[in-house]
Amino acid sequence: MAAKGITGMQTWAAKPGRSLAWLLLLLFCLSHHAWGAGGVEVRRLGLSKVAEDTLLTVILSQAATPRVSTREAAGKPQLVVDFPGARAGHLPRHLEGDALLVQQVLTETAAPGGGVRIVLDLFPEKAFTYWKMNRPGAGGQTLFILGLKSDPKARPVQARVVPSPEPEPVPAAPPGGDIREPETMPDPSPPGEEGGGYQEPKGSVAPGSFAELRRLMPKAAQLFQGLETEGWAVSESNRYDRPGKRFSRDFLLNNSKYPELVVKIAYLPANVPNTPNINIIMLSTEKVTSAEATQYQGLRQWNFAKIKGKYEDIGDFFDDALKPLRVKLREQTKSVALKDEAVFRNFLKLACPGNPQVADQVMKHVQAKVSPRFEGVQFTVSENPLVILNLVDFLYVKVYYVETSSGGGQ
Repeated sequence: MAAKGITGMQTWAAKPGRSLAWLLLLLFCLSHHAWGAGGVEVRRLGLSKVAEDTLLTVILSQAATPRVSTREAAGKPQLVVDFPGARAGHLPRHLEGDALLVQQVLTETAAPGGGVRIVLDLFPEKAFTYWKMNRPGAGGQTLFILGLKSDPKARPVQARVVPSPEPEPVPAAPPGGDIREPETMPDPSPPGEEGGGYQEPKGSVAPGSFAELRRLMPKAAQLFQGLETEGWAVSESNRYDRPGKRFSRDFLLNNSKYPELVVKIAYLPANVPNTPNINIIMLSTEKVTSAEATQYQGLRQWNFAKIKGKYEDIGDFFDDALKPLRVKLREQTKSVALKDEAVFRNFLKLACPGNPQVADQVMKHVQAKVSPRFEGVQFTVSENPLVILNLVDFLYVKVYYVETSSGGGQ
């Protein structure tokens, strides 16, 4: 059959007037095939929200560094990601935004080899910073991640660029590494490891339980044991395991005996080999339900357009609206912390068993007189583990643990 096909083509090409046409057609097919095999392909993309970051994750056939720029189109601020000369895979033309910074995501493709452009339509007057990074994927693929974060210090549209967490382009994927390709379209069922997420150790531990927390964060095992004994319960557990949300977990703990307190936990495994996991555990008074707390939370949602409509400049907004409420909140949350002093002391004692002075230092700062002249401060009380006391608005203590990762986030 193959021989007949070759003979037929030879006969067709040998006919007068057709040799040149056949040669051009053959060269076009060969060049198109070669281009398709060697160029960068933008295969999939997704938009997601992880903690305070909005993440655009793009799956590429190989390492590539896109051009990222900001612009305004028809009065609308945009962040544009260009992959010059890239091919488009199965890309959605439109993705919904995050209802915070990004209104929507649009993809544009030129003729084959002309490139792929990803346009993020942003909400007006939303100041932000952004960072970008590449990381290896399965089978030689690369994940390009663009992260956006609200930042009142940045100018709207003309965003500040935060240095990338790692150099670009990325090295080849580590031998044996298996970062499976996530799905672009959301699936209504809970994400599973077979769908392309963080490969957790196998075992009989129930998800969203204290046993799971102790397994994920062994350095905090003593703290979790104490919280469970005191009656704290996991009220919420989220697993971010889709494009742009890979690996992260968060948990909320509540205790009916302490309705104004909450424990918030973030589990952030390593994204690249030979880097540690970071775990954050915070005991906070942010469940205070006073009128000042409700008003303050509402004001924090205002955008620049609304602020400018009511105040001459941003300084007036902070001085006249936020600062008086922050003073009230510091007084109210100080009262909560003193009323529940035993909870804070036990939390810090279990979090820092090797440094019993941490609890005394924290409570000494809490007991200090609240001055209306100052916005409040944050104190670094310990460095190992890192413990930060916040006295700016809602009082909290936050503990950071650095854990050795197994397999670089796998």
